[in-house]
Amino acid sequence: MKTTIHLVICVLISFVAQAQKKQPNIVFIMSDDHAVSAVSAYNDWLAALAPTPNIDRIADEGMLMHATYNTNSICGPSRAAILTGKYSHVNGFFKNEKGGDFDASQQTFPKLLQKAGYQTAVVGKWHLGTAPTGFDYSKVMVNHGGQGTYFNTVFVENGTKKITETTRHSTAQVAHDALKWLDETRNKDKPFMLMYQFKAPHRPWTPNPKFKDLYNEDFPHHETFNDDYEGRIAASKNMMEIANHMNRKDLKLPVPEGLNKRERGRYERFGNNGQFWTPNDSLQGAALKNWKYQRYIKDYLRCVAGVDEAVGQMLDYLKANGLDENTIVVYTSDQGFYLGEHGWFDKRWMYEPSFRMPFMVKYPKKIKAGTHNKELLLNIDFAPTLLDLAGVSIPKDIQGESFKKQLYGKRYKGRDAVYYHYYEYPFWHKVQPHYGVSTGEYKLIHYYYDMDEWELFDLENDKNEMQNLYGKQGFEKITANLKQKIKALQKKYNDDMSLEEMRAMTDMVVKRVYSERNN
Repeated sequence: MKTTIHLVICVLISFVAQAQKKQPNIVFIMSDDHAVSAVSAYNDWLAALAPTPNIDRIADEGMLMHATYNTNSICGPSRAAILTGKYSHVNGFFKNEKGGDFDASQQTFPKLLQKAGYQTAVVGKWHLGTAPTGFDYSKVMVNHGGQGTYFNTVFVENGTKKITETTRHSTAQVAHDALKWLDETRNKDKPFMLMYQFKAPHRPWTPNPKFKDLYNEDFPHHETFNDDYEGRIAASKNMMEIANHMNRKDLKLPVPEGLNKRERGRYERFGNNGQFWTPNDSLQGAALKNWKYQRYIKDYLRCVAGVDEAVGQMLDYLKANGLDENTIVVYTSDQGFYLGEHGWFDKRWMYEPSFRMPFMVKYPKKIKAGTHNKELLLNIDFAPTLLDLAGVSIPKDIQGESFKKQLYGKRYKGRDAVYYHYYEYPFWHKVQPHYGVSTGEYKLIHYYYDMDEWELFDLENDKNEMQNLYGKQGFEKITANLKQKIKALQKKYNDDMSLEEMRAMTDMVVKRVYSERNN
């Protein structure tokens, strides 16, 4: 009898081990503030000038998603939405500034994968205040308001051990640590899920010196570079213009000698609030704006080059170690970014450059190489999709929807619209809180905090969103339909609160572990 029981146990153990081996590994790669226009796979306006060959390998070997959108275009809230598969107002992390920290006790997709037998790890940028949970290994940036720094980056390993890395640029350090975990530390008998996350290309856009000579020729301006914001009142009140709101640190001006820490900070931040400055008195007007733009975009794209190199190192490692065929590799960013569109830097708006996110995925066993998808997707869809791909059941309270069928080329029912809601005001950049809906053909936005303004855009005929059609003759029915769609989606996602309640969320003050004023 004992022999029989022992044999049954052995068979069960063997069965479980074989089942785990069949589960795909997952490498989830996420950069910070990487614009779609700066990923050459999308063949956008910067593609030929700033190629990303390694990131493009993921698209070439898998599927490129063309219409992936954010639910709240700002770093921490987007990360929380990705982890939980839930909108900001549901997961509780809806603004970076004075909005409290992420509730680490709640359900996340890494916890669910871990429970299903995956070994889980996160390396790099975290930016959620509380220590990572649901991970067997973590090494995340904690200095500079949780943003991390490009050099002398301070990490916390496994929630307790503080480590200051002084030998590598942060992007190279994250690559080193992630590959070391894969090669030396993980349990190679279990499937793994690694979140491989970079600070780059976030402000202040400080590249690895090895890329300092990249992009010596000047870049062209986007066609909306000199936007005057006519008909868009909220946009006209922004504080994120390249011409007027970049500071000295952003553009790498040398700091005068003899300043103490407080004086140095004051000197470097000068320009944030619209203070005029120029590197020399002969540089004024359009020439000064172009000088700032060139300094900015070149350093931004040099940071992207570092990320692209690190992505290549990961892909090469997976292939060299026989892991690539059974590993799902995702590349995305926490949101998009402005690279001179509308004369801006930063994110936050529901306009396409910040609303839209890069997203591509490869899985050689299941996803056909070189395929494209133009269906409407949201960042809250990432969690259920990864769970679905891993064969793990999706909890009913997750608000996102799996798009596995789309990846596998099977029949599916896509979305007809996506819903967005941004809360933070006035820090940073004075972007008016707003919500809205996009069908891919039309977009309707409502700014509600201290104004009552609507914008309607015909995305097929006005891709740059320059002509506000709200209130114009001939668009009454479209506007009414989109307002009904907003109401329906607000109800669906439990965001059907009053404007007073929404404004109260913006006004709420909850102290954070890391102050965003360190940015």
